[in-house]
Amino acid sequence: MKRFALTALAVTFAWPALAAPVTITLWHHDSTDTEVNANKAAIARFNASQNKYRVVAETLPKGSYTQSITAAALAKKLPCIFAMDQPTVPNFAWSGYIRPLDTYLHTSIRKDLSPGAQGTYKGKLYSVGQFDVALGILARKSALQKAGLRTPTVAKPWTRKEFDEALVKLKALPGYEYAIQLHNGNDGEWWTYAYSPLLQSFGGDLIDRKTMLRADGIINSDLAVEFGEWFQNLFAKGYANKKPGEGDAFLLGQVPLDYNGSWAYADAKKKWGSDVVVLPPPNLGNAPRIGSGSWQWGISSSCPNPEGGAAFINFMMSPREVATISKVTSLIPTTSAAAALTTDYRAGGSARFYYTFAKRYALSRPPTPAYPIITSAFEKALRSIVAGADVQDSLDNAADAIENDIQRNKGYGF
Repeated sequence: MKRFALTALAVTFAWPALAAPVTITLWHHDSTDTEVNANKAAIARFNASQNKYRVVAETLPKGSYTQSITAAALAKKLPCIFAMDQPTVPNFAWSGYIRPLDTYLHTSIRKDLSPGAQGTYKGKLYSVGQFDVALGILARKSALQKAGLRTPTVAKPWTRKEFDEALVKLKALPGYEYAIQLHNGNDGEWWTYAYSPLLQSFGGDLIDRKTMLRADGIINSDLAVEFGEWFQNLFAKGYANKKPGEGDAFLLGQVPLDYNGSWAYADAKKKWGSDVVVLPPPNLGNAPRIGSGSWQWGISSSCPNPEGGAAFINFMMSPREVATISKVTSLIPTTSAAAALTTDYRAGGSARFYYTFAKRYALSRPPTPAYPIITSAFEKALRSIVAGADVQDSLDNAADAIENDIQRNKGYGF
């Protein structure tokens, strides 16, 4: 009887340890099968690594993902954790949908994060990303050699003069109708992600980043107009195709240069082998620039267990997890500790140059809730410029649209 009583007592005291883990809901958008499967595997590893929390994920269509988040926020039905495209983060923060991560993210991770891995609003951190992408110029070595061009390096990129001369010489080579592919047939965010760094390399910008309140005199400044005229001439002088077809001109051998993202490198390498080289962006007057920021994790303001959300994000941002998703997807890791664990992005790795581009040249899109109107107005202006419209008028219209939106929204908190 005594032995039975002691056994029963032991079971009674042990029972609380077997309580079910707290459920942490998570949303992310559908993407490539590789990326979706990598997320599923990481979530499974987190759930297996501890017994306090259990992340339950739901995949939503990418095309309506942002609208789904907004609708869920208004209905107060946001999940605890959700993925966000970095430029949307300030608007979600201003709207009160997400909470700052400053007190939740491990200090060692915060200190090692690349700029493009951080979603901020008014100086506070609201999201973090495991991976990023980088812009560069894919080039045919054989074409550079035939044109007698210097191959630019990170230490010495092409100047504006060299870049302009390169376009002239490459266009003149037999077999090439155009010198460079700019992917201006793409829609939406590509226009700001890819082309605003060229504006910034001229010394212009989309908005006054000190106040986040003024676009007039910035997006339509003298330097911005100079950029616009230069950009317009790329098409007017036939260096780039104003109306590109559906095929990839670089992979088809129709152009010697391709202004593209790191995601295009594998196909280019497969097609051209040792004849392909990735060049850094040119210095058009005010240092080379590229865009930054991809999908990132954040915690909703309505999450009843933010500590659980933070535990998951800290797990995902650990060097091993960041390196793992980089190895699976070939995307650029966002911490130096993770890069060191990869084959491609570690020092001496085959794609280390993209990691260097992201560290050295990246400038995030303006961290303001006004970004949706900024990117829309900039794309509209550039499209009209490519079509031959007056550059000053086009950029003035963009400045007016941005400032009117900021005024209607009482400065978006700035």
